[in-house]
Amino acid sequence: MKDSKQPPKGLSILFADDEESLQDLMSMELPRMGHTVTVCPDGESAVRESISSQYDCLLVDLDMPGIGGIDVIRSVKERSPETEAIVLTGKESLETAVAAMRYGACDYLTKPCRLTELQTLLDRIMQRRDMVKQYHAAKRQIEKDQGGAQLIGEHASMVAVKKLVSKVAPTQSTVLIRGETGCGKELVARSVHDQSLRKDQPFVAINCGALPENLIESELFGHRKGAFTGADAQRQGLFEVANGGTIFLDEIGELPLGMQAKLLRVLESGEIRRVGDNEPFRIDVRAVCATHRNLEQMVEEGEFREDLMFRINTFEIHLPSLRERTTDIPSLAVHLFRRFRQDSISDEQLFSPEAMEELTSHVWPGNVRELANVIEHASILCETPPIQTEHLPRHFTDRRLRKELRALGPMSLKELEFTAIQEAVTRHQGSKQAAADELGISLKTLYNKLNQQAAKTLPKSA
Repeated sequence: MKDSKQPPKGLSILFADDEESLQDLMSMELPRMGHTVTVCPDGESAVRESISSQYDCLLVDLDMPGIGGIDVIRSVKERSPETEAIVLTGKESLETAVAAMRYGACDYLTKPCRLTELQTLLDRIMQRRDMVKQYHAAKRQIEKDQGGAQLIGEHASMVAVKKLVSKVAPTQSTVLIRGETGCGKELVARSVHDQSLRKDQPFVAINCGALPENLIESELFGHRKGAFTGADAQRQGLFEVANGGTIFLDEIGELPLGMQAKLLRVLESGEIRRVGDNEPFRIDVRAVCATHRNLEQMVEEGEFREDLMFRINTFEIHLPSLRERTTDIPSLAVHLFRRFRQDSISDEQLFSPEAMEELTSHVWPGNVRELANVIEHASILCETPPIQTEHLPRHFTDRRLRKELRALGPMSLKELEFTAIQEAVTRHQGSKQAAADELGISLKTLYNKLNQQAAKTLPKSA
């Protein structure tokens, strides 16, 4: 990949005109302007070229025998909506040129056109293209700055993961990430992408288990207008959106068998075919896959293709669960808190010792995803750090209460009832109505219970 400090790369241009003199002229002049050009003598060959390759710009004559310029524009735009189109026309065909702009042409030139005018139009197209690229690059940088693909943890298992990522990232190998749900498989995939030669290109994440079965092929590979009921417009598939970059296929074990066969063909050939299209076209995409399921067992049970498993398992990374690396919880908790809030207080003062003890002793069945939810909940309740135990979600309070009750020994039913009421009132910062709602009793009943307990503790008058 070229250094980003180098001058912007020229456009890839598809030129179609039946005049040999113009074909020769563009073959010489467009490369001199810094662009690459594919010259076609007619509309039919231009359409064929647009199927096999994608272009930044289409420069096309309107008046050609056979397939005319408008039909070429329509065909190219259906396959590649981002391709800019410029039409060449005689003075007597200006109305046709204006009509072509309704089909997606961005501008037109009358014959004989001046090369300086053409260069000005191409410069504008190149500026727009580069602005779009800069926008996407800036968006990706913002995502990184907000905690994007930073792998947190110094446990031996996480150190091993980081080493594997650094080794495989610069290659083009397909990666399979295994681990429980919520342990951060997408974060590892993003880290592979960010350390690869494709880091300035798109990263597209897909949850295969969330795709409607009847739309999976269209979502992945796109479709032509009218390919099926409801296909009212041409649509790019996610593989095409990821062209040049990385596609992350999360929960790949959820794909139906029929879709697995089509995915295998794409990964092996590097070609995709939109739904409703007859001709495939090439893409350049690196695949990173993930699953929490046992693919080997699925192969034995006939639920997953063995050849696909071998294809995606070129390089495997096992991501440990959070309970396997509890020593990483303090650093993860601090990192997650900083994502939600930017307090000036030091890392060591963000959590009270009691709150941190609650976090490190939890089993974390939901892994890092559950921890993130807990920290977000606490950061909302806590006005000024450190986070205390009362800022943690209810199930932490309930667990702590059970521990305290066991330490106190046997208690009467009324004592247990009053303790539950006190805890509820504390959780809701003294709001008795909120406490009553949580406990499923009326506000009047709650006041009666509190008054009964207060009457017991008042000293008897002499």
